[in-house]
Amino acid sequence: MGRRLVPLTLDNLPDLPGRCRSCVFWELDPVSGEAAIRAGRSGLEKEAWISAVLLEWGSCGRIVYVDDVAAGFVLYAPPAYVPRAMAFPTSPVSPDAVQLMTALILPRFQGQGLGRVIVQTVVKDLLRRGFKAIEAFGDARWKEPACVLPADHLLAVGFKTVRPHPTYPRLRLELRTTLSWKEDVELALDRLLGAVQKEPVLRPL
Repeated sequence: MGRRLVPLTLDNLPDLPGRCRSCVFWELDPVSGEAAIRAGRSGLEKEAWISAVLLEWGSCGRIVYVDDVAAGFVLYAPPAYVPRAMAFPTSPVSPDAVQLMTALILPRFQGQGLGRVIVQTVVKDLLRRGFKAIEAFGDARWKEPACVLPADHLLAVGFKTVRPHPTYPRLRLELRTTLSWKEDVELALDRLLGAVQKEPVLRPL
């Protein structure tokens, strides 16, 4: 089984699952996101966002391929590039951190250790760029797959709560701690990265 991880670019954006390829939940503020969806231009907005971040900051994601089939991806960026983040009651993300926006391993590829590979690749990338942590907004009342990852799953892989909230706590993972992860983190990563599988619902925060 051949595995490879490549940076997300406009060339391989079409390899993302259809629902994620044009999702602009994180890339636009709530009002602009709703407008883009109504106008049918969310796919173009997604491309424009990735292009801008690539030009100004560099790679903002990774896609993992198994035997040349896209098996999963992760998307992350500094908070200045994530307009939706400011709509959360526990914002802002810390200045020394990058925001984990979303991540996914397709169901048929779960249980193969891909979650660990993806996260550790991102960690090494961010350490090289001088960041200390990854932060994410968790959904403490998570019931079904959506763009906001479940808080319990984030806690299970080592994130710590830095700003509590009954619905959307902000959580933080110190990058250096992930480099010594043990194998028992695999199952928790599978649960975390398998939690985004349906069309996002743009509900108000």
